[in-house]
Amino acid sequence: MNTKKFTILHSNDMHGDFLAEVQSGKGELIGGLALLSGYINKVRQEEENVLYVIAGDMVQGSLIDSEYKGISTMEIMNYLAPDLVSLGNHEVDYGLPHLLFLEKMANFPIVNANLYIKKYHRRLMRPYHIINKAGFDILFTGIITEKIMDSINQDKLIGSFVTLSEASEEVGRITDAYKNDDIDLTILLTHIGYESDIALAKLLKPEWGVDMIIGGHSHTILEKPAKVNNILIAQAGVGTNQIGRFDIVVDDDTNSIVEHKWQLIPINNKLAKPDKKLTSYIESYKKVVDQKYNTLVCKFSEKLTHPQREIETSLGNLVADIFAETAECDVMLVGAGSIRVKELGPLVTLGDVKACFPYDDSLTRFTITGAQLKKIFSHIMRPENRDGEGECYQVSAGVQVVYNDAKHQLESLTVKGKPVDDTKEYSLCLQGYHASSSADYLNISEQELRASGIAKVVSTSAQGVLEEYLSNHQNIAKKVEGRLVYK
Repeated sequence: MNTKKFTILHSNDMHGDFLAEVQSGKGELIGGLALLSGYINKVRQEEENVLYVIAGDMVQGSLIDSEYKGISTMEIMNYLAPDLVSLGNHEVDYGLPHLLFLEKMANFPIVNANLYIKKYHRRLMRPYHIINKAGFDILFTGIITEKIMDSINQDKLIGSFVTLSEASEEVGRITDAYKNDDIDLTILLTHIGYESDIALAKLLKPEWGVDMIIGGHSHTILEKPAKVNNILIAQAGVGTNQIGRFDIVVDDDTNSIVEHKWQLIPINNKLAKPDKKLTSYIESYKKVVDQKYNTLVCKFSEKLTHPQREIETSLGNLVADIFAETAECDVMLVGAGSIRVKELGPLVTLGDVKACFPYDDSLTRFTITGAQLKKIFSHIMRPENRDGEGECYQVSAGVQVVYNDAKHQLESLTVKGKPVDDTKEYSLCLQGYHASSSADYLNISEQELRASGIAKVVSTSAQGVLEEYLSNHQNIAKKVEGRLVYK
């Protein structure tokens, strides 16, 4: 038996989480790229055959990233020197041309197998990459979530095979074409969410030889990896507070993993020393951003929080109410994922506002029927949408929705204290991104939204609305008040 040990470190959904934080109650530093880099450097020195991979979403989520449109992130990632990265949905947030520019900046391969230029049936990114380590050939390929299509759905040149069955077929095409007897290990980097990873693993044929799925998108924290269809599946949460670590033994004769150990390693200053050069590099960006955005906008009467996307939050209520006031609508739906921080205030700087709500999108008011409104809430509140992979929403004041999880049905929907009437008309305001993706996210097409003929863009800049409102209001307070209720 010819075997070799490998250590595979993996991150996902880092979202511009550059800086370490002080852990409350313990006084120790946790997370941040300098500490993460320190740990990766330590492992590279201690172990013989180390690979570090990232399963999508390096960009978006921090003010530094937003200010430089991912360029800062890519330069910092070059410093971390991952061996391979797969594409996530947020890599496309700054537009398709900019994604291709960022890819050219990268000193590491970025793989994706199922994003295509439709007219020419050519893959947009390199579909696979083979790394030779210690005489063993390791094949990597990448799969993205259908959400990536929402970010570029205005670009008709781009298409994708996005269902799980289609994605599995793409994996088969890659492995059938490039996996020969010399490939000792096959790793799939996905960005489709943990539950979808499990479903995908069940569809992969054993002959394709996929040994491992390293995933992202759902921000899942695991105690141990799953094993489905003899494929190991792992994910490492979100941000840089932790990193996944596989220690595996691969058999060259059978091209399989014969031993494995997986850990979710917490990143703190007790584990490794921070990479001082990377700290200085990040600080050079932070200094510029702080000078530009460290201006006090307002003060809340208390800290507002947004701990989970799937539930009503005090910060979500504030954002929804601000937009609803501007739109003069009955119902405002704010994509909960648009709010990128877990807390805000009491002191709020311009930088805090930008980091909280980095997506500068339009706001459009539509007129729909009560029956359509019920259809929307029945769709977005169902349990299957609240699994970490769905698109959830915060709602404006005056709306109360009760959903019965046990019965899988909407129990009640009231607007301004009155039950919604199927035959009456109601005004609904949406961000542009969610309006253009309404068929998938809201179970109602954009054509249906516009069927009444009464649609109006009430703002071309949701971010500007938020900044202007906060600049002119002090001592704001918001509570969780039962707008979204699950039984």
